Amino acid sequence: MDWAGFRFEDPAWLWAATLGPLVVAAVLLRERGGRAVTFPGAARLRGTPPGWRVRLRHAPAVLAALGLVAGAVALARPQHGSLRESVTTRGVDVVVALDVSGSMAAQDFQPRNRLEVAKEVVAEFVKRRTTDRVGLIVFAGRSLTKSPPTTDTAVLLRQLDDVHLQMLPDGTAIGSGLATALTRLRRSEAESRVIVLVTDGANNAGEIDPATATDMARAMEVRVYTVGVGHGGQVPMPVRTQDPFTGQIVERTVTTEVQIDEELLKGIADRTGGEFFRATDPESLRQIFARIDKLEKSEIEHQAFRRYRDLFPPVLHVAAALLAVAALVWAAGLRVTPA
Repeated sequence: MDWAGFRFEDPAWLWAATLGPLVVAAVLLRERGGRAVTFPGAARLRGTPPGWRVRLRHAPAVLAALGLVAGAVALARPQHGSLRESVTTRGVDVVVALDVSGSMAAQDFQPRNRLEVAKEVVAEFVKRRTTDRVGLIVFAGRSLTKSPPTTDTAVLLRQLDDVHLQMLPDGTAIGSGLATALTRLRRSEAESRVIVLVTDGANNAGEIDPATATDMARAMEVRVYTVGVGHGGQVPMPVRTQDPFTGQIVERTVTTEVQIDEELLKGIADRTGGEFFRATDPESLRQIFARIDKLEKSEIEHQAFRRYRDLFPPVLHVAAALLAVAALVWAAGLRVTPA
């Protein structure tokens, strides 16, 4: 029997508490059943209120009943426990490598561009990884670490919010982005290490070849999930140009050819034990990150134990005191026949 930390070690003794009310009931029944016909005394005829002996004639029985109830509670051994919990997490260290090249401005994820949708989906993914360390690197013509793996979700989300187009020289350095992500996992002691590579193009920049970076990931036993973003082919793309008449910079939308190197992304995923996904709209991108989230869940061992402290000694003392007072009152002659 346990109520929010309070329990009885031997609750069967609580049935003995019924002896208290039975004692009072027995005294009352005996008094009524054995009462003789009596003539009123002079004090009653004069209207004098009954004395204290008459008023307290049931005190021994009541005190004894309370003592029995308290004794039963003490024998049931009331206890109070303080809960202690221990959580052991076999963590997953995740680094998201996000492409911020110019092609991520493509508007085939209407009403927003690819990068804005990717940032929103990555933020949702980060908020779900409450027990893991998550890092963020961005890459275009070169790569940049925005946040090493951390459990500080607020800091990571602020760094993600700061990601924007044209923050790096243009290009798509997939090999460099992957290598930078691996650098952030080099000293990780997590049970599982994962990179989620999000890109919409083909490798065309950087000093590190994607095949070399893939071999590094395989040697480090890091799984790489690759996500190809966008339809590919002809896509609407905003372009900033200078008006020849006014000299002002204006933005207009043109149709541009953007190809995704699926073969390269599949090869990276296959060689590292990950998976390749293709996201052609915002909803499919959300489903992909939800799947990755399920595939790379931390194993949490939750242990809880409670230390109990006995509360029965003071209750037992109260019970003994009540029974002793009841005996003394009885011996003092307070149990009298009513006049």
